[in-house]
Amino acid sequence: MRQATVIGHVVAEAKHASLDRRKILVLHERGDDDAPLQLAIDAVGAGVGSVVLVSDSGAAGAAATGVEYPPVRSVVVGIIDTSAESVAELVL
Repeated sequence: MRQATVIGHVVAEAKHASLDRRKILVLHERGDDDAPLQLAIDAVGAGVGSVVLVSDSGAAGAAATGVEYPPVRSVVVGIIDTSAESVAELVL
């Protein structure tokens, strides 16, 4: 799993039936300014500006879409409110 920031979404008139009613988000990986943008389906209701947890697991895609072999690689599985680094700063 990895952290990313949602920077937009994709509007698609036609897409695979298993993606019906699913948002496709545009993500930028945190901590790597040179990383290419990526797409992921949203399983948790994230929006632009959200810091999210992304899984590239086939099992996450299957759980999010209800399809055994979904046509997705990445799924947003969580919204991060506070990172471990921020918690450490609060404790210290």
